Amino acid sequence: MGREREHGYDVTVRWTGAAEGGTTAYRAYSRDTETVAEGKPGPLPGSADPAFLGDAGRWNPEELLVASLSQCHMLSYLALCAMRKIVVTAYEDVAHGTMAESAGSGRFTEVVLNPVVTVADAGMAETAAELHDAAHRSCFIANSVSFPVRHRPTIRTAAA
Repeated sequence: MGREREHGYDVTVRWTGAAEGGTTAYRAYSRDTETVAEGKPGPLPGSADPAFLGDAGRWNPEELLVASLSQCHMLSYLALCAMRKIVVTAYEDVAHGTMAESAGSGRFTEVVLNPVVTVADAGMAETAAELHDAAHRSCFIANSVSFPVRHRPTIRTAAA
């Protein structure tokens, strides 16, 4: 067995809504946040989901979780394609997460990824489709969540 490697990730999440008066009442305080990391563009504006009195114009944690799963799958997939000489010329995913709320809490019940992949040649399409399963198995984020992450890929060729 290979040696286990460990990686660390540092981010700072700051509540910027405090400037608007603090948590004087549940409906009165701002949910605005910003997320920063050394050497990254930003800050990334965040808030709660509008269902929880947040700002719809800012990223919420639920969207960021779905985006993380989508981006991780894509990056795993592109690496596998490159190693197998499958030339991907475009990739887009309209991912959807479902969260169930009950008794003052909630949890994700699933995320469905819908990647649309364009490959350079029709002869690459079958392998390109098959590699989504391997990408799913190697995605660090998907391996870290306790709900199903499904994928429904569409493969196109550049000439199509």
